[in-house]
Amino acid sequence: MSELVKRRKNMKKVLEGVVVSDKTDKTAVVKVSYRVKHPVYGKIITRSKKFMIHDENNECKNGYFVRIMETRPLSKRKRWRLTEILKKNE
Repeated sequence: MSELVKRRKNMKKVLEGVVVSDKTDKTAVVKVSYRVKHPVYGKIITRSKKFMIHDENNECKNGYFVRIMETRPLSKRKRWRLTEILKKNE
């Protein structure tokens, strides 16, 4: 049981989203959208959040669909890194 808890503790969060900015060096901004149900009215609403990610080789361009993974703090606002590019917008 304790081994299972340790493994769960070390698992990192993985998200997928669209690159909305790639202007800075080795950094990109990814917009992750998710759908939630309104607590009172029951309507499905699309919410989104932006994450600054570390892109070591400057591979990301605007419009790319990417997978990101949680990592140690790399700067004041960067806590995510690029795992893979899922779809290029060519």
